[in-house]
Amino acid sequence: MAKLHVQALHVHPVKSVAGTAPDEVAVEPWGLSGDRRWAVVDSEGTVITQRQQPRLALACARPLGGGGFEVSAPGMAALTVEVPEPGPLEPVVLFGKKVRTLVAARAAADWFTAYLGTPARLVHLDDPAVRRPVDPDYALPGETVSLADAYPVLISTLASLDALNSLIAQGAHAHEGPLPMNRFRPNVVVSGAEAWAEDAWRRVAIGDAVFRGVRECGRCVVTTTDQTTALRGKEPLRTLAVHRRIGKSLAFGRMLVPVELGTVRVGDEVRVLE
Repeated sequence: MAKLHVQALHVHPVKSVAGTAPDEVAVEPWGLSGDRRWAVVDSEGTVITQRQQPRLALACARPLGGGGFEVSAPGMAALTVEVPEPGPLEPVVLFGKKVRTLVAARAAADWFTAYLGTPARLVHLDDPAVRRPVDPDYALPGETVSLADAYPVLISTLASLDALNSLIAQGAHAHEGPLPMNRFRPNVVVSGAEAWAEDAWRRVAIGDAVFRGVRECGRCVVTTTDQTTALRGKEPLRTLAVHRRIGKSLAFGRMLVPVELGTVRVGDEVRVLE
């Protein structure tokens, strides 16, 4: 059997904003260190993602020391954002549920308001150990998650992307392919696996860390957004609907929860334990 390895790692400090690809990153109980600890919210306190604002894809957040980051975007001066001082927590709404957060400095609100052309603020998840539980239908007691959609870590494989692109090439929207991996915004990308092998991964070791495989990742309209132009097409959802419908999900990738912490690195062997 061919060995599996980490081909790339991705950390997105701000939900729905482009991030970085570090060579190594620590694994925390709620996800990769620094991943999706910040989010943009509207005037009503509801989290904004690329679902509502595709232009978030064109902004990029580069992690800085201490949990802060620098954000940049076309036509905008770069802005350094620091972690807010402890203070009153403000509830925001993420997928219909309230999460208590700290509001970032006014400069961050002004930056995102100017960039998106609509009132916006930036919030920070100060204590992911207690603020947001994993979906109780799939969680073990005490498991929490950052501001990621539902679970701490998303893993995908190059072979599955190749297989999906082959299917897209045979369909009605072949001109939209091949799609790059950034359409799916994974945390860990694996080489050496067979296509769709990750569907069956129940326990995976990567570097010093071990993860519990939870379920498939159901995909949404964000995957149809070109991450370099913010323009939308039909794929991959049209093809996933035909070939990758698992229950109610149009599936690509697998959701993981850390069970043993450590550090993961590009090049690490990925061992499927179960």
